[in-house]
Amino acid sequence: MVLLDGKKTSNVIKDEIAVEVQKMKDQGERVPHLAAVLVGVDGASLTYVGSKVRACERVGFESTLIQMPDTTSEEELLQKIKELNESKVIDGFIVQLPLPKQIDEQNVLNAVNPSKDVDGFHPENFGRMALDMESFIPATPFGILQLLERYQVETKGKHTVVIGRSHIVGRPMSILMSQKGPAGNSTVTLTHSHTKNLSEITKQADIIIVALGVPEFLTADMVKEGVVIVDVGISRVPDASKPRGYAIKGDVEFEGVSEKASFITPVPGGVGPMTIAMLLKNTLIARERQLS
Repeated sequence: MVLLDGKKTSNVIKDEIAVEVQKMKDQGERVPHLAAVLVGVDGASLTYVGSKVRACERVGFESTLIQMPDTTSEEELLQKIKELNESKVIDGFIVQLPLPKQIDEQNVLNAVNPSKDVDGFHPENFGRMALDMESFIPATPFGILQLLERYQVETKGKHTVVIGRSHIVGRPMSILMSQKGPAGNSTVTLTHSHTKNLSEITKQADIIIVALGVPEFLTADMVKEGVVIVDVGISRVPDASKPRGYAIKGDVEFEGVSEKASFITPVPGGVGPMTIAMLLKNTLIARERQLS
């Protein structure tokens, strides 16, 4: 069993990005600038955005964190997005989700300029991705592709089962894994909460990508020997034996499934670090497109 080490791989990618940024500096060019908009004081979101800011510092990017109160109206947020869209120095920006209930997330995501949409959530980018055109690939699916490619996991002609159909992970992964490319050319089955006899489908899978948000959902009796497992889930499960009172669990029952798997991502330290690395990669791409 080989561990698909997202922490290690993300650090390699960050080092590669830092080299490109240094070249920009040496040529007297402006370095990439990533902005993040955080509405409210959600603890998990604040931690996540903070890690993005630190990652920017590591690779030599400029970064801006825009914090807005949880009483912010949709109109106020859309005005801030308009300012970022028009900024000459912001190459890419993200609006951290979830948003307060008074704000329509889709209206917000639609307002982001597709050329600055480094999260890859805008319908234009999603449509272009589906058509194999130049676009921003959502950061988590992009990170999964990079893990599979860099660990030389064979995907061509394989049966990939995706569990979960969110617009952020499941649905884009189902498209990307079937496309031509180093981590593509597989035959994909997209499953979800209404799929019948799910374990019969997963037992046939060569590759399983789980993005359900249900702790330890996928168990050893649901997979075959030699399967490749990508676990996107991350949940806090109460655990009195832990100092913080909880344990971090993925969507895969790691102990049992790892005994059968040929490759598997850990949680934490698998897909999560890759998501941040690919957000940086998308920002670098956005800057390079401006220069070309």
